[in-house]
Amino acid sequence: MDMKNLNIKRVSVSLASKAITALFSISMLMTSCSEDNVINLKPINQIAEDEAFSTPSLILAAVNGVYNAAQRGDYAGGQRGYPFGAAFVQQGDNRGEDVVNTQTFYQLTYTATYDPGTANNVYYWSDTYRMINRANLVIEGVTRAVDNGIITQAVGDQYIAQAKFFRAAGHLELLFHFARPYNYTVDASHPGVPYRDFGINTKETMAQAMLVGRSSVAECYTKILSDLNDAENILGSGVITRVTKEAAIAFKTRVYLHMGRWNDVITEGNKLSGFTLTSDPNEPFISGYKNTESIFSLENSATNNPGVNAALASQYKRRTLVAISPIIWRDPSWLPDDKRRRELPHSDATDVQDDAMVFTIDGAKYTNKYKDGRDYTDPSPIIRYAEVVLSMAEAHARKASPDLPQALTLLNSVRNRSLANPATQAYTIVDLPTQSDMIQAIIKERRIEFLMEGRRWPDIHRLQGDAFVPMDGIPAKVANGTPGASLYVLGTPYTGPYGVQAIPGTDHRFLWPIPQDEVNSNPTLREQQNPGWD
Repeated sequence: MDMKNLNIKRVSVSLASKAITALFSISMLMTSCSEDNVINLKPINQIAEDEAFSTPSLILAAVNGVYNAAQRGDYAGGQRGYPFGAAFVQQGDNRGEDVVNTQTFYQLTYTATYDPGTANNVYYWSDTYRMINRANLVIEGVTRAVDNGIITQAVGDQYIAQAKFFRAAGHLELLFHFARPYNYTVDASHPGVPYRDFGINTKETMAQAMLVGRSSVAECYTKILSDLNDAENILGSGVITRVTKEAAIAFKTRVYLHMGRWNDVITEGNKLSGFTLTSDPNEPFISGYKNTESIFSLENSATNNPGVNAALASQYKRRTLVAISPIIWRDPSWLPDDKRRRELPHSDATDVQDDAMVFTIDGAKYTNKYKDGRDYTDPSPIIRYAEVVLSMAEAHARKASPDLPQALTLLNSVRNRSLANPATQAYTIVDLPTQSDMIQAIIKERRIEFLMEGRRWPDIHRLQGDAFVPMDGIPAKVANGTPGASLYVLGTPYTGPYGVQAIPGTDHRFLWPIPQDEVNSNPTLREQQNPGWD
């Protein structure tokens, strides 16, 4: 049996929030990318949890179900790609200023006109907690299976470590949208999110969950690091599409960057000596499932992908729902002959063309990072080594005793591969002589390198009030809709017009509200709604 095509089906045990949906049925064989085409091997409410973890094959199906939950998500019975599919990328992009939302799909996110009932934000919360709950049920079910001799301790440890990774990654993602940055208070004692670390599958565990309120941000980060450390200590190396030791380490560099623990970023990053940057910036996207740079990506295939409403190539290429913003396109740091501007000769979304990273329709610029607009087989990139390298560069520049030469070397290692003539175009210490200059250049490089990969919002989030790259709230943006060709003319930085005005960091819209369904059904969280959304 092909275990990659196994899916966990969901069933609710309460009328309460979808965020803590229980998951009983595990033996579902997925035969296409639609949940409507799932074969019930047994009626959904007739598979007890003990039976779901009663054989090695069903246990592996449960583990694969966590990957499935990360890849696809649910959106009113359909799919939208939460928490780590296309919707994760689009939300992270559209909260920032470097893309333009062209349609209505993510307009409320783009314009910050959401409320506690906004569907995309509601499902971001509920699908992430649904994935976390699957991970928790796997941890508990696998533990019992090991105790009962169904699988070995070594195999069980591997499964539990993968589940802990997803639990950590899900909570970290929620913190970026529903909580203030780590450094908002001196000791990070401000409200984070509920850190759910037990499975919810009975009325009793549902009642227990209702008593779990928001942990502090500091407590959440401590638990995230604990889960990632466990994953690192147990897992080995492997393929790009499975959680590995290296994926856990890479995520720790992301966590420590948000915490401002610069030496720890460097320590963790140095562990990843087995990865290298590809010689061309397009290579991780051409050879998404086999390259030296991609540390962890979620797998998609022609028969198992999030579909037209959630696959990255569908959203970004075939349907052109998000354009590159003139704000970043015209930034002088992005040189005109940079390889990351290399364009397709035409815009046929069904033609998988690998030699370019951008295409143009009616003058507007779009990403071609996601190539397959026909079968949607592109992996969903979760973390690349380029991110680790730039995080290490920033950490070297921000240390109490900055190491600017090392920061420069790491920065250039990412940037130079995209330059037409590195010998004359590479940064030198003369170009970036101060700590401030170096950090600003690194942040700008992150904006260019990870454009259309969902990383802009997490950077905006962590840079609030920063001493070197000061951010205050949500930046101003080009108006929602398709930008005209004249806005993309190179030669000068973009200075307006801005159809979406900046929102200060003190504004309640900087944070998403806890969904209304959640606060209605959960008396603990009802008293812990983000300010301004009451």
